Amino acid sequence: MSLRFFATCPRGLEEVLVDELTQLKAKDIMQTDGGVSFTGTNELLYRVNLSSRIATRILVLIKEGFYKKEDDLYKAALFSDWDHWFTENQSIKVSTSAIYAPLKSLDFITLRIKDAVCDFFRKKTNKRPNVAIRDPDIKIHLFLNKNQYSLYLDASGAPLYQRGYRANSVQAPIRENLAAGIIALSGWQPGEALLDPMCGSGTFLIEAALIAKNKAPGLDRNFSFMAWKNFDAQLFNNIKTEYLTQVKVSRFMNIYGSDRDMSAVRISKKNLALADLDDCIKLSCAEFAEIKAPEKMGVMITNPPYGERIGENESLNLEYPEWARQLKTAFTGWRTYFLTNDFKMPKLMRLSPSKKTPLYNGALDCRLFEITIVAGSNRKKIT
Repeated sequence: MSLRFFATCPRGLEEVLVDELTQLKAKDIMQTDGGVSFTGTNELLYRVNLSSRIATRILVLIKEGFYKKEDDLYKAALFSDWDHWFTENQSIKVSTSAIYAPLKSLDFITLRIKDAVCDFFRKKTNKRPNVAIRDPDIKIHLFLNKNQYSLYLDASGAPLYQRGYRANSVQAPIRENLAAGIIALSGWQPGEALLDPMCGSGTFLIEAALIAKNKAPGLDRNFSFMAWKNFDAQLFNNIKTEYLTQVKVSRFMNIYGSDRDMSAVRISKKNLALADLDDCIKLSCAEFAEIKAPEKMGVMITNPPYGERIGENESLNLEYPEWARQLKTAFTGWRTYFLTNDFKMPKLMRLSPSKKTPLYNGALDCRLFEITIVAGSNRKKIT
């Protein structure tokens, strides 16, 4: 049976997600802001959840249509076939998001949808599902715009960027799917040298190593669809076994990381061990301005400090020229990528980016600056 899905993702990575879904042979792919809709079977649903490096979560469309008032939404939920997906003995949670919806209270309509689902089962079985704020069996999501609604079931559960390997993190770590998307945007390929000189908790390094090992990122976690009535455990296990047989043996993957904070290096080492990637990555403790290129050519990807606290901007403004000097001295021939919400960074480094990609790191409006280090060719003139 063909189902309609919607995959959410970090804003700015929609095209990368389209590429992933195309490779998985999804049909009717349509890109929108913050996600991609597509159609397919349960097999595709299982594959996308297990293998997508970019998606945040996968939703299954239950019903869509037009509405004018709250009661229209209640009736839409009341006359949906919830018993096809789950039973009255399972717990539920309803959430609502909206863009330009004319309703007075999203909290109120969330309660009305919950009531409709409970009333549906009460009429069918004389019982109703319990509501669970934490760890529900079934997550229902209502999306509203000006006059249309879409009712979804959340197939993923915990966000897909929660791979299961990061028990330790530094302050404000980058999410795993954003890191994977940036690696894809860089064009890095396994075998090329990759360096993160401000590695923090090691997210870029680990995502690159998982790509190099050809390990699907969802192999070490569970998903919400496993609680559905139509869950095909044999099909899921067959797909999971297929992905497991494709994982390459751990070895050094030409991936390097460093950080000037020794505590961050220790955290990275712990996360590498949890992800079983100890042998794939070399770590060191060093200042960015002192790092030497580990190979003649390669890709540098990093998420430098943003200077959000008082006084940090001034400190970073002094560091940027030092970073640029080291890039010109030691990294000629490298492609470098900096994710930052400090849009002045390239100017202060006096380096001209060849590309500026808008991305969002959580709620932060950022840019991914691509700077190719070619001797004497991309330094801005001082005026």
